[in-house]
Amino acid sequence: MANKEMKHPQNVSGRFYCTSPDDPNGEGCTACQICYSEAPDFFTSDEDGYSYVSCQPESEEDIGFCIEQLEACPSLSIGNDG
Repeated sequence: MANKEMKHPQNVSGRFYCTSPDDPNGEGCTACQICYSEAPDFFTSDEDGYSYVSCQPESEEDIGFCIEQLEACPSLSIGNDG
């Protein structure tokens, strides 16, 4: 489960977020590239390849698409405060 206390500093405000790779619980982004390869409208990588949410989804379809990325994340580093 994503650690909401360790959000990546570049996340935009909103319900979805990515956890910093520095998460001491080991649930930080591992730069696997899945989310920003599959959903580049919402997830972006920083200069080191770690993911952050660059745009929050608004439509039900886009929210569902982001939930798919959350469920596909192997490091469980995508969170949903919604």
